[in-house]
Amino acid sequence: MIVRGPETVLVQGITGRQATFWSERMTEYGTRIIGGVNPKKAGIEHLGLPVWGSAKDAAKDQDKAIGCSCVIVPPPGVKSSVLDALEAGIRKIVILTEHVPVHDVMYFLSAAREAGACVVGPNTAGIVTPGECFVGFMPAFNERVFKPGSVGVISRSGSLGTLVCLDMVQAGLGISAFIGIGGDPVIGTTTRDALECFDKDKKTEGIALIGEIGGSMEEDAAEYARTMSKPIVSFMAGAASPPGKKMGHAGAIVMGDKGSYAGKKKALEGAGVSVLPTPSMLPDALKERLSG
Repeated sequence: MIVRGPETVLVQGITGRQATFWSERMTEYGTRIIGGVNPKKAGIEHLGLPVWGSAKDAAKDQDKAIGCSCVIVPPPGVKSSVLDALEAGIRKIVILTEHVPVHDVMYFLSAAREAGACVVGPNTAGIVTPGECFVGFMPAFNERVFKPGSVGVISRSGSLGTLVCLDMVQAGLGISAFIGIGGDPVIGTTTRDALECFDKDKKTEGIALIGEIGGSMEEDAAEYARTMSKPIVSFMAGAASPPGKKMGHAGAIVMGDKGSYAGKKKALEGAGVSVLPTPSMLPDALKERLSG
């Protein structure tokens, strides 16, 4: 999922401390935040923007559909917030909250699929479209990290994604968009979904994929990568991790051979993806693939 500059954004939970800080940063960057939601503070203004009691109430006050919802509420409230956004007709939802109960995630992702909506997260650092807007916790305003260009970046990790974007820009490449899919075991936008998104995006010429051990998302993505003509380079975190031990993200756990570094590397390389041992090697590898 990519959010474009003209699209409007509703921040659910906007009056919270972190939501306030990042809503200010998003607005300064150019993100078109129209206001926020807090059922206990409906009717007030916050950051000079209206606060509604629900996303449905916000939608009623708009001339056209709200483009995207950014969910920054405590874990127990995420499910109801997402369902509220769906009922309001919002079809792009970015969930920054971590520690959301898995059964809640499964419920609202099913509802989102039925509604034809796209969900990024939960536990995502967000998405960035350099030069246009960003939704989340990423330092889009730092031009050393996010300079407009033609490289699409996909990452489970926000910090590793930031590092790779920095490396790309320092190497003379720019970023078409960054999609932080999140590190939880169950998420809305998978690695394959993000690949499909960049495959269709006319501004993206090459792709950097940052994955990690655990689960089968990279193996599933490899199946789609076989059909793509755009070059893909990749780094997989967790090469030295022991089986059966969770490493950082909730989804980064290997059981036997399932979700192992070797398995992911084999699947991706078999699909024509260049898998590199360090993130710093991605820019030169992508430059070579693009020129070739």
